[in-house]
Amino acid sequence: MNELMGDGYVEKKDQNRNSFNDVIQDYSAEVCFGRVWAREDIDRKTRSIINLAILTALNRPAQLAHHVEGAISNGCTVAEIKEVLLQTAVYCGLPAAGEAFKVAEESLRAGGHLD
Repeated sequence: MNELMGDGYVEKKDQNRNSFNDVIQDYSAEVCFGRVWAREDIDRKTRSIINLAILTALNRPAQLAHHVEGAISNGCTVAEIKEVLLQTAVYCGLPAAGEAFKVAEESLRAGGHLD
């Protein structure tokens, strides 16, 4: 999963694992990362772009922050991420895209991808 989501993702996820949330973490690992991300008909970069747009539309900032770092790990450039988020302004609305830009900027800055 670190390969898809960026360095430290698994370790951070494991730190939050407990007897209550273990079932959803197992589900995520098996279905999301084990089945869907492993499929070969579209590449990881494309999957990352789709996720950025969907998470913006659904207003899921915590997940978006993880997937911004994942998008970088999967070959997206900062410029491509910016364009994806701009595209969401048209179809998801300016408030959703504005929030996504803020979350993405924080994530990119924390990852050392922005000055």
